[in-house]
Amino acid sequence: MNTTDLVLAILHHLLVFSLAGIIGAEFVLVRGDLGTATLKRLAGIDRHYGIIAALIIIVGVCRVFFGLRGWEFYVYNWMFWAKMVAFAAVGLLSIVPTIRFLSWNRQANGNPSFAVPAAELASVKNYVRAEGVIFLLIPVFAAAMARGYGY
Repeated sequence: MNTTDLVLAILHHLLVFSLAGIIGAEFVLVRGDLGTATLKRLAGIDRHYGIIAALIIIVGVCRVFFGLRGWEFYVYNWMFWAKMVAFAAVGLLSIVPTIRFLSWNRQANGNPSFAVPAAELASVKNYVRAEGVIFLLIPVFAAAMARGYGY
């Protein structure tokens, strides 16, 4: 059981750090020139965002049921639920940028002179910024939870 818990924890942390990197990459890319190549890159990065987020959920559920602490530790811990709310909020905030990235990429493929509308870009920047800020709460809640707070 110790090995299973360790492997799940390692996978979970690597995936969460990967998601942080993806949010950071999106933040940097939406601040620059959004030519066709950048739009394709954003769409690809955002695809990985969804895959990584799904893997985080799968591995997280495995940690709850197969980890050393047992499901009771998580279900009755308000820090765990705060972490879940933060993760869900980040996921919900990511919907608008995902839709925009796909739309912009599709428009750029059909029209080489396509330029991202300034208002849409400003909106996406705000969403990605909000994702990043709320994402910072996840390790805070996780660290507190790991030390027994919230139980």
